[in-house]
Amino acid sequence: MSWLDRLTERQILKAQAEGKLKGLEGEGQPLPDHPENAHISASDAAGFRIMAEAGVLPEEITLKKQAAAQRAHLATLTDETERKAAMAILAQIELRQAIAEESRRKFLK
Repeated sequence: MSWLDRLTERQILKAQAEGKLKGLEGEGQPLPDHPENAHISASDAAGFRIMAEAGVLPEEITLKKQAAAQRAHLATLTDETERKAAMAILAQIELRQAIAEESRRKFLK
């Protein structure tokens, strides 16, 4: 368990003890399934969700969306020259995404 997981657990227990988790929307219901978060830890997923709800997305999530859009665009291309150019753009986006993810992992260690 990472330090962030332990900190999160302590904050949850503190909020429970203070009664701050009573009467919340969705109380007693299962959490919604988020299969897109299967590749990241639960604490990272929660942090990303909180930032998204506040209107702020980490760079790696923005880049992930850009990569998906570029893959969809690439699938529509038939001209070989256009496909090569689109693949080069996709490679740059994926490289920037990998750098952002590695940076976050190193920061949280």
